[in-house]
Amino acid sequence: MTDPLADLFTRIQNAGKRGHETVTLPASNMKSAVLKIFKSEGFIQDYERTVADSKHAVIKIELRYLPGRKKKPMITGIRRISKPGCRAYVGKNDIPRVMGGLGVTFLSTSRGVMTDQQCREHGVGGEVLGCIW
Repeated sequence: MTDPLADLFTRIQNAGKRGHETVTLPASNMKSAVLKIFKSEGFIQDYERTVADSKHAVIKIELRYLPGRKKKPMITGIRRISKPGCRAYVGKNDIPRVMGGLGVTFLSTSRGVMTDQQCREHGVGGEVLGCIW
């Protein structure tokens, strides 16, 4: 797998479209940091990192849906911006906004993975990992 974050986004989007309650995928520290942002912003219900067998850790994600009879996922879209073949870096003054502030951009900075709002507060830039709305 060349891009684990793109795999995470694809699995979440596909599970949401199919109405699944949970998604399980291989664990990594970067995925955990991104999922922490998703949880704090209210896009997912919860996530848990466990060891499925004796060797490999997995992350189990509980998806969040809008209330109502039809299951509409809370996550309308996720986009990977910085890719392995073409990295995207921005300074503190060039952090992009998603849908006029309705979505969240998340960046990998020297202080860890942060949202666009946190980066503006701390005055740091970094690699734009992606955005969610």
